[in-house]
Formats: sequence, structure tokens, C-alpha cells
Amino acid sequence: MSTSIKQEATVEQAVELGLRADEFEMIKEILGRTPNFTETAVYSVMWSEHCSYKNSIYWLKQLPKDGPHMLVKAGEENAGLVDLGDGIGCVFKIESHNHPSALEPYQGAATGVGGINRDIFTMGARPVAQLNSLRFGDIEEARTKWLVKGVVKGIGDYGNAFGIPIVGGEVFFDKSYNQNPLVNAFSAGIIDTKKVISAKAKGPGNPVYIVGSSTGKDGIAGAAFASKDITEESAQDLPSVQVGDPFMEKLLLEATMELANTDAIVGMQDMGAAGITCSTCEMSAGGGVGMEIHLDRVPTRQENMLPYEILLSESQERMLVVIQKGKEAVVKSIFDKWDLHAEEIGTVTDDGRVRYYMNGELVGDVPAESLVLGGGAPQYQREYSEPAYYQEYKKFTIDSVEQPENLKEIGFFLLSQPNIASKRWVYEQYDSMVGTKTMTTNRPTDAGIVNLKGTEKALAMTVDCNSRYVNADPEVGTAIAVSEAARNIVVSGGIPSAITNCLNFGNPYNPESYWQFVGAIKGMSKACLKFETPVTGGNVSFYNQSNIGGKEIPVFPTPTIGMIGVVPDKSKIMSLDFKQKGDLIFILGDCVNDISSSEYLAKYHKIDASPAPHFDLEKEYALQEAVKGLISQELINAAHDCADGGLFVSLVEMSMPRGLGFDIVTDSEVREDAFLFGEAQSRVVVTVSEETEEEFIEFMMGSGVNYTLLGHVTKGKMMVDDEHFGFISEAKEIFDNALGKLIEG
Repeated sequence: MSTSIKQEATVEQAVELGLRADEFEMIKEILGRTPNFTETAVYSVMWSEHCSYKNSIYWLKQLPKDGPHMLVKAGEENAGLVDLGDGIGCVFKIESHNHPSALEPYQGAATGVGGINRDIFTMGARPVAQLNSLRFGDIEEARTKWLVKGVVKGIGDYGNAFGIPIVGGEVFFDKSYNQNPLVNAFSAGIIDTKKVISAKAKGPGNPVYIVGSSTGKDGIAGAAFASKDITEESAQDLPSVQVGDPFMEKLLLEATMELANTDAIVGMQDMGAAGITCSTCEMSAGGGVGMEIHLDRVPTRQENMLPYEILLSESQERMLVVIQKGKEAVVKSIFDKWDLHAEEIGTVTDDGRVRYYMNGELVGDVPAESLVLGGGAPQYQREYSEPAYYQEYKKFTIDSVEQPENLKEIGFFLLSQPNIASKRWVYEQYDSMVGTKTMTTNRPTDAGIVNLKGTEKALAMTVDCNSRYVNADPEVGTAIAVSEAARNIVVSGGIPSAITNCLNFGNPYNPESYWQFVGAIKGMSKACLKFETPVTGGNVSFYNQSNIGGKEIPVFPTPTIGMIGVVPDKSKIMSLDFKQKGDLIFILGDCVNDISSSEYLAKYHKIDASPAPHFDLEKEYALQEAVKGLISQELINAAHDCADGGLFVSLVEMSMPRGLGFDIVTDSEVREDAFLFGEAQSRVVVTVSEETEEEFIEFMMGSGVNYTLLGHVTKGKMMVDDEHFGFISEAKEIFDNALGKLIEG
């Protein structure tokens, strides 16, 4: 067999592929020679920000990774694994597909859904639910409407065809996302904890298979594409956007589940970013072994594909599997049954090097460890500096804003805002009933709930981040994102377990963007330690920015938090809807004279410069502990967190499901607009029947958490301080249809 590696690469080629000149020198040192073009291409994707986290890994290591329910920690496998008890585990993860969705929204979003689901089932877990967090620019812009329609259709078509229900999510609009939308996809799967499939290669001599779809030129260098700014020339990178096939993925899921029940499998990894390159190097490094890979044996869609094209392709619905030697027939028969490729393309070796051959010729020879996250890939701590706006925002006081007279008008104005109005236009394109495992039908809850068949338990999940808060104060805003995720799970009857994160920021070489990133990590760490919700992994997406008025403006920093929790007793799932006329309405937590960073301040008063809303982590924790007790002792019959839009929006959302209403009084110590529309944190609205009122008050007196009687549930009127704010039917009409009118208009 020929063993020559021809034609040295140049530093110019390396820079064009996204490497820095000094990194090219590092590669020469590692190899003891100058790499060829194929090897340079391999390093360019593996050392890209998207794969190596070279500008973020130092800070990611500061995040808490230990918790009472952890089975697989961050970085150990394809996704985190949390113990739900009864021998059941939950595998879950969130990832971004931002840049592909900016150029080709339908395929960009669809393949994001496909990729995150593969991360789940390559571990042997069957996906049971999906969530997504979407950010778009100004809804009045034609391009934003095009992006929204494409992304939503891509997610809906892929998820519906693949057969996994979408049980919740969030959609947020701000002009900072005009050119650069954020598409963050979350998936959770259930697994028998004794049947976890590793992503590590083991056993020299064991065969290596590529399974699933064939390899084409779509998605070549997608990882490098995701690691640079979007510019006017980015449309030329369209081949970097992959094309998805949900029906192929469904077949791949079923074949994988069948394979997981055999003893043939040693390790398996999804071919996501960087394709064959990533899976061969990461599986080898993970198991302390090497591989010999024959690229000419890879099934391809186009003829005469070059070695680097085969290596870097991110064609979808493919996985790399290491098989126990002698079990090849078992694997072949399973994949033949599902009409999928299963081709032996190489062998595990014992020397830690990955060698790539093409028609018998050695075209690449690299040490696996030198390419991977936490191994030989470079790690940088970038400079960071506090932006001038941060102190400016802190100067804001509520006294600088005069309270308007017509509060009813403001209430209806907020209900029509795209960040508050119902996302019905979006979720009606998703199938939330596929697979029949969801439990939230006709029971509106703050978190998505999935049944755990054969147990008393259910799985709760949510994605949360108010990026306006994070922009105002990255540390406080991110702690709020974690707290709100926990709050959504707690008010639904669950106990928070762990988080995954999708960290969407601007250019890491911009010291102010990097300052936002560092602050977010600090805030996330504090809150996760308080709630005992370790970080199981996730995704960093830098280089997100939009061109506004000729200036490159980073998107709002958006550290999306995906959290799961366990509902210990599914008979006590708590819904948010008012149950009957006459029930008492209480607000738990402190009523504060604060309108900072609220939708009311930003959209009605058009004031962007204000700090994050009032927040106290200790009080948040105490509030959540109190809510857990109220639910377990069955002292309340509805609970809903007070979040975007403030108390008024929360009351309307609780009223609408059954056509009920509310009659409340405001607090004379707090301005009416702050009381109704402020977004001070750590507040939950609950309803109490007259029969349990005494027990409820006794419990709250002992909890140390402030509580206030607001009023009572009515038949359909909205009353505030004896003023008629209209009927809930009017509010519902606006709330349900405002977003659809804006998108279709």
C-alpha cells in the first residue's frame, strides 16, 4: 500500500480555510512536518470555534457539572444523561443552527432539528419531545417575515415527519437579530440506563462502519462557516448548508434502536459538524485508540469527490459505528432491513492516529488527540472589557418616566406585541401529539410535560432566556434565565434536575462581546449551583451579528437555557388556568416599583437603556420552595409565573383557557404601571379555593415568602381597582391573532 502524503499546504491556504497563521505553525509542530491540503482542511474544521470551542472552553470549564441526578456529565458523551429513577434516564441537549438558517431558513432549521435528535438516539435513547428557541429581527421587515416562515416550516415539516412532538418553546423579536436569526433546537429522549451507547471507539481490530445516508457535497466546511461572521458574501457559502431527509432519519432511528438491543455495538457517534472528520477523531480520542479509514468505501452521491470533500461533508442522517469484530452480519442485516447504507470503511487501531486513505493512497495522517476539544486543540482566553452602555443603563430610574393615564390601553397594546402575543401561528404548524406521550393537551402548563409510561412520574422541560435582560446585565440576566426555567418547571409540579445551554453571542475577538459571554457564564454558574441543576453540555455559537445603519452590531447576547425536571407525582401536575369563579387570586413574592427592561418600557415608552429587572436569587429560591410545598399539599389549583409583560399579561393568560376573568386591586406602595406591567422577578400568581384558604395562609405564614391577596376570579370581566378593563374575550381575540397578522401582513 502506498504511504506517501503529497503536496504541502501553504499558510495562505490555511488562512483561507479559517486557521490563523500561528495555528498553522502549531500544526507543523504537532505533525513534525508541513501538513498537506487535506490535513489542513481537517484541522481547519476541528479547530474551528464550532468544534473546538477554542475561545470559550476555559470559561465553560467553570460551569458546575455535578448534581444529584447526573449519570453522564458534560463532555463525556454526545449529550448529558440524567437519572429519573426507576431505571429510566433522560438524554437531552440543545444546539444552534443559526448561520445556515440565516441563508436558507427552511433547510437550516430542518437540519438543526435532525442533528439534535441524532445526538439523542446515538446514545440509545428514543427522542420523546422537542422544544425550540427562536429569535428574529424586526417583524415589520420583509426579510424577517421570510425567515420566520421558512424556519417554522422547516422545523414543523422535519419534526412532524420524523414523528417527535414539539411541546413548547419561545419566539422573541428584536432588531439586533435582523440579519442573524437564532435557531436553537432542543431534544429530550428516554433511555434504559443499562443500555447507554458510548461515543468512544475501543478494541483495535474492530471494524468501523458508516451507516445511514450517502455522502454528498452539501454542508462541506459547515463547521467553519458557523465560526465566522455573516456578511453580504455569505450567500456564496450556500453549499455549507445541509439538506435534511426526515424519513431517512426515522429509518435510522429505528435501525439504531434495534442495534442497541444487540451486543454488536462498541460505540456510535452522529456525523454532525465536520462530518466523518469529527466522528473519527473524537471517537478515537475518546477511547484512546486510532483508526484507518478508507474514504473510497464511503457511499457518495456525486462521482469523483475529493478526499477533503468526503471528510468535511456534513450530509445529514449519517453516523459512525464501531462494531464488535465478528458481528458484522448482525449489523448488515439490521440496516438492510431498514434499507439503509451500512458500509465498513475502516478499522480501529492502537496507536492514537487517524489515517485516511483514498484508493490505497495515504492522504492524511493525524494524531486524534491533537484535534479534539480538551486535547491538543488550541485554547484561548480573549480580552474582555465592560461596554460603556452598561453603566449608562444603570442610571435609569422609574421616576424619569411619567405614568400614563390610560392603563387599559397599555394592557391591550402589550397583548398585541409580537414578544407577548400568542405564538399560535407558529405552534399550529407543529404536531404536539405525535407519539402520544405528551400530557399537556387541554392542560396549559408553564413547562412542557411528557408522560413516563409505567411510572408515577412525568418529565418536565422548558427553554428560557430573556435576551433583553442579558443585554442589560449579562450576569444578572443569565441568572434570571436559569431561574425562570426552574420556576416554569416548579409551577408545573416538577423538581428541576439539570440544564443544557445554547450560548449565542457576537464575535469573541470583540472585547465587549466577550465581556457579555464571561458575565453570562458567571451568572449561569451562580444560579445552577443554587438550584442544584448542573450543566450537562450544550453549544457555543459566536459570530452572531447584524448590520444596522452600516455598523456591525452583535445580536442581543442570548444564553438559551434548556432545563429538564421530574414531576414526582403526575396526578399533581399543576396547570396555569383559572378553574372557577370566586377562587381567590394571590401573588407570591415581592411587589416592586420597577419597570426596568420590561416590554412595557421598551415598546410603549421606546426606552432601551435600563438595567435588568429587580432580581434576588435567594428570594427566588425561597419562592420556588414554597410553590413546591403548596403543590404537594394541594393547597392551590392554578399557578403561573409572572414574566414577560408583567402581572396583567399573566392574569390574562390564566383567564383565557376557560373564558374566566379577574377583579383585582393594585398595591398603593407601588406605581400602578409597575404593578401591572413591570417585570420584577421571583413572582408567581396562584389561585386558592375558599375551602383551602386558611391552610394556604397558614402555610405561607411559615414559608418566609411574601404573599398578597389580589382579588378573585370572575366570570369574564377584567377589573382593576374597580375600573372595567374590558372582557377577556376581547383580550383573547387580540392575543391569539396579533402575531399571525404581523407575519402574514
